[in-house]
Amino acid sequence: MFLLHQKVVYPGYGVAYVKRIIEKQIGADSAAFYELTFLNKDMTILVPVSNIESIGLRSLSSANDIHAIFNNLSKPERKLSPFEFSASSWNKRHKEYQLKLRRGTLEDLSAIYKDLRTIEAQKKLSFGEKTILQKTEGLLVEEITVVQNAEAEKTVQKLRTLCSSSSNQH
Repeated sequence: MFLLHQKVVYPGYGVAYVKRIIEKQIGADSAAFYELTFLNKDMTILVPVSNIESIGLRSLSSANDIHAIFNNLSKPERKLSPFEFSASSWNKRHKEYQLKLRRGTLEDLSAIYKDLRTIEAQKKLSFGEKTILQKTEGLLVEEITVVQNAEAEKTVQKLRTLCSSSSNQH
C-alpha cells in the first residue's frame, strides 16, 4: 500500500506521486484507485489498488540500489559476437528489452542501458535501438535524480561516463 504524496515508479513511464486515493463505484462493486500524477509528464492516471503488483508499480529505489547500479555499469562490458548484430538477434533482444521495460526495475533498466551502450561502442545503433536507449536513459535519470536529489544533466553525464569507462577496460 502506498501513501498519499508518496513518489512511486510506474514501469515504462517513470516517477509519479500519489495525488489521491479514491473509491469508485463500478457497477455493484466498489474499488480503490491511486491517482498518480507524473513528475515529468503532463499526465495523470488511475491505477486500481488491486492491480499494483501486476502493473509493477513500485516504490523508488534506495540509495544503495542506485550505488549498486553505478557499480554494475562501471564493470567491464561483455564481449559481443558478430551474430548479435543480425536482424534475428535484434528481434530477440527487442522482445527482451520490452519485457524488461514493462517490469521496470532499476536492474532491468540498467541492463538494457549497458547492453545498448556496449553495442553502440561497436556499431551504429539502429533507429529502434536508439529509441530504446533514449527511453531507458530517461527512465534511469528520472528515478536517480529524484532519489539522489541531483541534477538531471549531471546524472546523464555520470551514466554515460560509467558506460564509456567500462567499454575502455577490455
